[in-house]
Amino acid sequence: MIDSLNSALRRIPTWSLYLLGGLYPVWLLYLGMTGSLGADPVKALEHVLGARALQLLILGLAVTPLRRFSGLNLIRFRRAIGVLTFAYVALHLLVWLVLDVQILSQILVDIAKRPYVTIGMAGFVLLLPLALTSNTLSVKRLGARWKRLHLLTYPAAILGGLHYVMLVKGFQIEPLIYLAVILGLLATRFPLTPRRSAV
Repeated sequence: MIDSLNSALRRIPTWSLYLLGGLYPVWLLYLGMTGSLGADPVKALEHVLGARALQLLILGLAVTPLRRFSGLNLIRFRRAIGVLTFAYVALHLLVWLVLDVQILSQILVDIAKRPYVTIGMAGFVLLLPLALTSNTLSVKRLGARWKRLHLLTYPAAILGGLHYVMLVKGFQIEPLIYLAVILGLLATRFPLTPRRSAV
């Protein structure tokens, strides 16, 4: 079953992910302009883009555990997933900056005084070097340092989960599930028992 699924996945070109990922925000914008996103389309657009970014980030974290524990191989799509994650985070931020707040001084105040905004911006800053080095040339130039640099995905994911938890009003289970899934996926990166040193 898994072998058949992996075989089918190998026939899917990676550019198709970029195409679908690029068309989706355009579709959301169209829905907003035609009044299909509710009474507050800006907030709806901001929320949906943020949620999709977090889902893509989780999918990227799940690639290695899925291969290790189930045999499902999504490795060839991991770079596309990472690039789309950053693109959606950037669009989420852009909607907040340009369509929601709009006033530069208020943006700076929000970043400084609202913890969930501060955490969200910190996560975005951590993703910046990852996006800039998500190309073949950077992988070759950085060598082993590339993998170490991309470990920033882990704290960025935690910050993204915390941003969502702190953003919502009152107690809501969905953001906590997202954060729990992120922490669970990160926990799979660490061995259950410490390695014994050679005698």
